Amino acid sequence: MNAQLDYYQEKLAYEMDPSDLFDALTKNEKIVVIDARKDFAFEKEHIPGAINIPHREMSEDSLKNLDRSAQYVCYCDGIGCNASTKGSLNMTKHGFKVKELIGGIEWWKMDGYATEGTKSSTGLEIKCAC
Repeated sequence: MNAQLDYYQEKLAYEMDPSDLFDALTKNEKIVVIDARKDFAFEKEHIPGAINIPHREMSEDSLKNLDRSAQYVCYCDGIGCNASTKGSLNMTKHGFKVKELIGGIEWWKMDGYATEGTKSSTGLEIKCAC
């Protein structure tokens, strides 16, 4: 029983689903959303408020101005893409607290949340609880 409990606790320590991310952003928690895809994908569509740092471009220099006390959530296209895993790994190697968004932007949209960009989609919008 303890092994199973440990497994689920560990899993939740490293992953977040779109609903939990939406709630955290709405509650204005100290979360920074990272789109780990290439810039053309980000420009086409991204989670509102996300910043684009393609995983291949992550380095000490490209990450130097980020707040190391924040929780970061990396995402990519979804289940057929591993940019979020590579981005999470890179950021963890550089000392950041990181979680990976389960299902990426595709599950974000499937759960009914809006996106921004040239091909944005409508849905529930993040409202700050400031």
